[in-house]
Amino acid sequence: MNDKTNLASIITIGDELLIGQTIDTNSAWMAQKLNAIGIWVHRRVAVGDGWDDIWTSLNEESAHSSIILITGGLGPTADDITKPLLCSYFGGSMITDPGALANVKHIFEIVLKRPMLDRNLRQADVPDVCTVIQNSRGTAPGMWFEKNGVIFVSMPGVPHEMKGMMEKDVLPSLQSRFQLPPVHHRTLLTAGIGESFLAERIKDFESALPENIKLAYLPNYGMVRLRLTGRGNDPDLDGEVDRQFQQLKDQVADVLVIDSDRTMQDVVGGLLREKKWTLATAESCTGGYLAHLLTSIPGSSDYYLGGVVSYANSVKTGMLGVASELISTHGAVSRETVEQMAIGVMRKLGADLAISTSGIMGPGGGSTEKPVGTVWIAVAYHDKVASQHFSFRFNRERNIELTAQNGLNMLRKMILSA
Repeated sequence: MNDKTNLASIITIGDELLIGQTIDTNSAWMAQKLNAIGIWVHRRVAVGDGWDDIWTSLNEESAHSSIILITGGLGPTADDITKPLLCSYFGGSMITDPGALANVKHIFEIVLKRPMLDRNLRQADVPDVCTVIQNSRGTAPGMWFEKNGVIFVSMPGVPHEMKGMMEKDVLPSLQSRFQLPPVHHRTLLTAGIGESFLAERIKDFESALPENIKLAYLPNYGMVRLRLTGRGNDPDLDGEVDRQFQQLKDQVADVLVIDSDRTMQDVVGGLLREKKWTLATAESCTGGYLAHLLTSIPGSSDYYLGGVVSYANSVKTGMLGVASELISTHGAVSRETVEQMAIGVMRKLGADLAISTSGIMGPGGGSTEKPVGTVWIAVAYHDKVASQHFSFRFNRERNIELTAQNGLNMLRKMILSA
């Protein structure tokens, strides 16, 4: 092994990434998966659809890393140049792979039931110097190359297709090829405290951590995940990470949501399932985003009954029973309105609990009294109602996400206290 063993570089290809038309989620996902098996991502590089830029990136990254993962540029159009470039880079010739060809024909003839163009058939062409990675989720095969002790893996840029190849073929192959050091992760989720205040609270704990255990802060939408990572061959490392993790949990006990790496909607769903309670939603400013998060969890039909997107005041009054006089007096964005929304949808759908949201997400619609970012959230359980006012300061998308996450946390607290 050399000094770059277990180091990886990720190269994402596409002009759309550089101009912001497409957000690169591939490299973040890949980095997480690599880190989990003990491979450290040394660099992440995004390049456009330019031959020289891609070629230079391959040279530069192979000088630093023993594993180069590439996504993008494998489509059937003229701007997809990754495959011919890799053929030239590794000194190969293009051939048709029988397995890839059978896959393309199956997708068009059996699945899509539509005719193929010649450019579709050419998706099965690969350099003769690669090991083909079949694509069970699309038409473009992946390619595994090796040169001067460095592994290069090229995969489609479509996230669903790339993830299938990574999980089925690439990660297992890398694990069998390299002697990877054990990596031990422990993650917890906190809510109700900012990252800087959290760091100040646990600074002594962090400074006293052993050298082979590191603490990471992962803030997102008003929540902060804390992750301990232990690396090395110490036979007691797993136990030491456990002991340090228990100390960490003790220090953040009052703001601890869960001592595992789970989303807030998963936590809430688990609590509802344990209680055998049902939930309904009444959303104004979040426009169904809460319902989306809740139903993103498999099996959420066990506890989520449904919801009402009461964007217009007429829906608040007509479907949820909010008094029109109440809205006239206090406004749609008020404690009184959201509490009546929560009670109304709970009764309407016959749920045990309900959550409601109303706010001004921006960029317009605010006033001196209620500026953009003003939000009211209410949660109800039978005859018990709790509501809270929030003042967010971000753009529309982030304000919606913050409203949803804070609402889920209020729901969690209501379940635990009921």
